[in-house]
Amino acid sequence: MDLMEMCFIALGAAVIVCYGVKLLLFSRMFFPKRWFPLSKSFFTSMGEWAVVTGASEGIGRAYAFALAEQGMNVVIMSRTKGILDQVAKDIGVTTGQKVKVMVTDFTKDNIFSEIEDQLRDLNIGVLVNNVGILPSFIPSKFLESADLDQTITKVINCNVKTVAKMCKIILPGMEKRGKGVIVNISSGIASIPFPLYSLYAASKVFVERFSQGLHAEYKDKGIIIQTVAPFGVSTRMADYQPTNMVTLSPEDFVKSSLQYLRAGDKTHGSVCHIVLGWLLQSIPLKVLYAESMLGSLQDYVKTKAARKIHISASSATFENGKNK
Repeated sequence: MDLMEMCFIALGAAVIVCYGVKLLLFSRMFFPKRWFPLSKSFFTSMGEWAVVTGASEGIGRAYAFALAEQGMNVVIMSRTKGILDQVAKDIGVTTGQKVKVMVTDFTKDNIFSEIEDQLRDLNIGVLVNNVGILPSFIPSKFLESADLDQTITKVINCNVKTVAKMCKIILPGMEKRGKGVIVNISSGIASIPFPLYSLYAASKVFVERFSQGLHAEYKDKGIIIQTVAPFGVSTRMADYQPTNMVTLSPEDFVKSSLQYLRAGDKTHGSVCHIVLGWLLQSIPLKVLYAESMLGSLQDYVKTKAARKIHISASSATFENGKNK
């Protein structure tokens, strides 16, 4: 056996071992309770308070409820006071925990000094950076976005700037105490450059890279920093798609994602979404970027949205007729 042949055999063996290890690590994701267990007192051991942005509905509301159920008091933040007050009431009645309401519009400038003042004296153990905006549910090319200059500013302020600023406000206290959890919500479509949602997907790439960098910087300080990148969750941003095996309710998704808190600096949050992430990255970009594929995606979303509007209008007509 000559040297060249031995080199190829060694290389082949190394590749097999490498993929075997990757497969083993991937298989752990199917059994999160076994591989990434959390004690019953885990969240309360981090601190007394949790802060959740974008908590008036959807994933943010579900995180606020889940953390309160774990025994934490929660600060819920969004721009709609009436809805926040109702959420606060529901959490208080259901869990008995304290709830602090902060009305904030994260698309605006110069809002963070007031937020810092209101959070200054709280022992914050968990931060969930959930707030975010999708310029349009209907996929469209960048230059076709309505009010493009305003849209750019709002997306950057809400999806990018807010994550960095909230970490700046809360991370120093966690570092001082040597413990804490920061969960930054990204999106599954940030796994690849995603045409027709380019601005939104790019803003979520920032969330991922920023979170992963912070995790590397502060994990030795006892702080967990993780980005969660869901695919289908039935929220207003996803036009309240019906739940199924792929599209989860916010409550089911949050319950699942919290089981992966110790699974590393990034998770898709559920077994199904983890598999979807792997499949998406396995498809050649040339296939995804084909004009026929993009056109089909656009037509599919438009058709579903139009059908939903039609069904809603028909239901309203029926109810009005019945009430006459």
